[in-house]
Amino acid sequence: MPSSDIAISSAWTDATLSPGHISDQGESIMIYVSISGNMIPLRVLESDSIESVKLKIQSYKGFVVKNQKLVCDGRELARSNTLIGDYGVTDGNIIHLILRLSDLQIINVKTSCGKEFTFHVELSRDVGYIKHKIADKKNASSVEFDENQEVIICNGEQLEDGRLINDISKSKDGVVHLFVRRSAKIRAKPVEKHFELSIVAPQEIFLEPVIGNPKIELPFIISEMIDSTIRGLEKGKYPIKSAEGTGGAYFMPGDDDDDELGLGKQYVSVFKPTDEEPLAVNNPRSLPPSVNGEGLKKGNRVGEGALKEVAAYILDHSSFSGVPPTTMVKCLHRGFNHPDGIKVKIGSLQMFIENHGSCEDMGPGAFPVEEVHKISVLDIRLANADRHAGNILVKKDKDGRITKLIPIDHGYCLPDSFEDCTFEWLYWPQAKKPYNQETVEYINSLDAKEDIALLKFQGWDIPIESVRTLRISTMLLKKGVARGFTPYTIGSIMCRDSLTKESMLEEIVQEAVESMLIGSSEDDFFEALSRVMDRRLDEIDR
Repeated sequence: MPSSDIAISSAWTDATLSPGHISDQGESIMIYVSISGNMIPLRVLESDSIESVKLKIQSYKGFVVKNQKLVCDGRELARSNTLIGDYGVTDGNIIHLILRLSDLQIINVKTSCGKEFTFHVELSRDVGYIKHKIADKKNASSVEFDENQEVIICNGEQLEDGRLINDISKSKDGVVHLFVRRSAKIRAKPVEKHFELSIVAPQEIFLEPVIGNPKIELPFIISEMIDSTIRGLEKGKYPIKSAEGTGGAYFMPGDDDDDELGLGKQYVSVFKPTDEEPLAVNNPRSLPPSVNGEGLKKGNRVGEGALKEVAAYILDHSSFSGVPPTTMVKCLHRGFNHPDGIKVKIGSLQMFIENHGSCEDMGPGAFPVEEVHKISVLDIRLANADRHAGNILVKKDKDGRITKLIPIDHGYCLPDSFEDCTFEWLYWPQAKKPYNQETVEYINSLDAKEDIALLKFQGWDIPIESVRTLRISTMLLKKGVARGFTPYTIGSIMCRDSLTKESMLEEIVQEAVESMLIGSSEDDFFEALSRVMDRRLDEIDR
């Protein structure tokens, strides 16, 4: 989920590689890495892979390679082994660097007079930022606060303004406890300061579901999620912008006194506005708006991510793969990104699931085979163009064993082409094991036409290109399983080996298209596709 641009000082300008560093392995080009508006010149080779470019960036500031995303000309450079030249990057291009930070840190602040409140702060922030947040409270509560006169103390130690939150976030209970008082150097007598939570005026809060079909009642669990989110906002709690991801995503706190969902009291849902998606007009990550409407991934359109999040939940029958409950809502709150004034936003609202991190934080060896397989079924069927370890959450039992994997972030599903389909689980050992009988039976029960009718019945018309994608990928999944193929084999048919070489599935589709006569129907196309696919899959089977 969720990313944050980090401001880098001008010292980065010495990151430029001199010609002496360039070997004779190919033409060198000068690119410019944009980080929060700062342009950092970097000389690379056209024969450099995306991974090697990330390593060059890492070597200057110690960034972790897995926590980098590179975007050029409105497209994410997602394939690590692909050459930078194959993505069309040329001399003078600007590449946007986006860093996905880990988690928000919970900060509990207590004043000298005993008042307490809580912040959720990015680990990259410093103590001075906390002081600034406390000062903001003054504007709403008419309480005097001077950032230059107050000091912050943690475990008896006075913290300097430049101290990073990451350096002090070592508490066993996951909460950093801070104490605020007036500096002894400048106060003549004890002064008590009172701080209160800023309460958002009721007229500035609005949240209601977007109903696709008014004849259908919302599922109970979704109604409860919406109601709990509303109660949290009405109590004055703010949406917390995620520190990860390339678009705007907000953790929505629920009602502390209301926990019917059993989700814990910290968050109840995650809201993703359509106008804050990657390359959308109000994107908060400094990414330029799309010039042609195409998203970061080929075959996806800006503004369709929320609908696809909802579609992924609806199509995950009986929660087989574990997609959290998701619906479409309209929401008004000043805590969202509003560069042109506060307005009602439309987006997806997904249930927040308590977890123990993501698959990115650990090796795949401990993941249950069946859990990996359930996610593979979802990704193949929806032709997911953005399945990486960071958007698979992990749940553990009391003994620390991983019991469940939870797939999130499905805004790049059902694209109108298969060019950017990528599945990180393809390289995990579980992918080469056969599906068990339960999974095979579930796959055999799938019917793409019924799924399309289900989406329409609920009021969600996905684009015609996405309809075709769902039918093609479901056909591949069912035919592959009938032949006893593993997730690895089926996924390898769908995904490209490199950016420039079409996948076998793309070849199959193209052959079917070329065999069609003028005036042929969609059903004619799928009959031809089925014949071509059978022939190509039988060749593998032999």
